[in-house]
Amino acid sequence: MELTRVLIADDHPHFRDGLRALLLSASDVEVVGEARDGEEAVKLAARLQPDVILMDLNMPGVGGIEATRRILHTSPHISILVISMYEDDDSVFAALKAGARGYLLKGALKAEILRAIRSVMSGEAIFGPAIARRLMQYFANPGPAAAKDAFPELTEREHEILKLIACHETNPEI
Repeated sequence: MELTRVLIADDHPHFRDGLRALLLSASDVEVVGEARDGEEAVKLAARLQPDVILMDLNMPGVGGIEATRRILHTSPHISILVISMYEDDDSVFAALKAGARGYLLKGALKAEILRAIRSVMSGEAIFGPAIARRLMQYFANPGPAAAKDAFPELTEREHEILKLIACHETNPEI
């Protein structure tokens, strides 16, 4: 069994401790490092080349959005999964525009976090239920050209696919 190498980037030591303990209970995941801020996350990502980074958004100095951009600029193969307490549209869309492959809220259950790590590792995009609902509402009831404003670089077909993903995440029967 191949291990998924994970870097934790969060400025709260107790949250890092909790994530590390959770990940240690999974036989297919290895914590390779921990960063206290975005600058340290960028440096550790370059040196350790983890498979997945669990990235907080609000950290001192370089925040999670900028750290995500910098990391993916030099190491596009790393999957970044945001774990944040912020669920507002601006935070979610900024993380996705920066290249994050998933977005969970800090209250996510252990099984949800492990499933998300495995999903982004296999190339999927993953969103926690609350974030998926927000995406679905945003794309189901957009203002004038809202989806195009959020992701102007996407083609019409890519906008259509993003909308379908958002709908599927909140209603898997679709």
